[in-house]
Amino acid sequence: MKWSILILTILLVMPSIITEVHAQGEATVLFLIINPGARQGGMGEAGVALADDATAIYWNPAGLSFQYNDPEVDKKGEASLMHVNWLPQFNLSDMYYDYAAGRYYIEDIGMVGLAIQYISYGESIWTGEDSPDELGRFNSSEVSITGSYALKLKDNLGLGVNLKYIHSRLSPIEVSVGTEKGKGIASGFGVDLGVLYHPGWASKLSLGANISNIGPKISYVDYKQADPLPTNLRLGLAYHLVKSQYNTLTFVYDTNKLLVNRDSTSVDGVFKAMLYSSWTSGDAFSKFTHSFGLEYWYSQLIALRAGYFYEAPNAGDRKFYTFGGGLRYSIFGFDFSYILGSVDDSPLSDTMRFSLGIKF
Repeated sequence: MKWSILILTILLVMPSIITEVHAQGEATVLFLIINPGARQGGMGEAGVALADDATAIYWNPAGLSFQYNDPEVDKKGEASLMHVNWLPQFNLSDMYYDYAAGRYYIEDIGMVGLAIQYISYGESIWTGEDSPDELGRFNSSEVSITGSYALKLKDNLGLGVNLKYIHSRLSPIEVSVGTEKGKGIASGFGVDLGVLYHPGWASKLSLGANISNIGPKISYVDYKQADPLPTNLRLGLAYHLVKSQYNTLTFVYDTNKLLVNRDSTSVDGVFKAMLYSSWTSGDAFSKFTHSFGLEYWYSQLIALRAGYFYEAPNAGDRKFYTFGGGLRYSIFGFDFSYILGSVDDSPLSDTMRFSLGIKF
């Protein structure tokens, strides 16, 4: 991927001077809300209430608390790996997204987990402001490392919390744009909180909620132009339409909303945006995205999945269908998903996810 350093630096300060942006442009380090897990990717990117594998660290850390119930059946540990060639329509071989997660049950403590998100934006070319001559090259990337802990408060109620370190390395070269001078490198931290509930009055139903990326703003050049983390609210349900010895059919639904708020001159703090301003500015409820999915298992060996993702036209206008499948054998699991040709031919079209899991 070849960009000039001038354009890249302008992008770093752009959110502070744009007067009208969609929700996706109101925050930084947006790789944190790229959904991992090929399984969930096949169900329209839904999974907050069906967080029953290691990727629950992302979808809902409370789901970890239910993953070791019977020592004779359940495994204490699980690891999951995923790789995606990101935005495949651009044909950029050096732009990709990786996710790795693991969880392990510790006696008298509970379930702990560790996850790594990484995105490579590829190679960029550094040129002068007044000349197209090449001055150097560099690679841009972002990474987060997440530690997780979960426990059951009751047999049907679990809580989970994540603490994450975030490092963004967009440009290692110090440049000046107007009065601004600095490198495109920044670090920060965030917290996720999750809850998962299996109602006693509806044995086939699960309800989940997760607020992710709660943390201070991130600054690349000047703290006055710092951008918020993509604090995100995720709510959802999972319902087993069929649950028998050999056949299981589950419906899942997620809805998401970014809890950030900014205007042409200021950016609200994380707690003000979470609790008030993101709900009162503009048509807040049109900014919810919606994910619908179905998952069918035959004998817990072979899975088929399908889903649909919807976002309102005034909030990004992403719409696409998904499908996927999975195989389980012994302690191993393999999943894949595919985003069909988007309704509006989005760059996400033709994105394929592959995940590999192992229990131990």
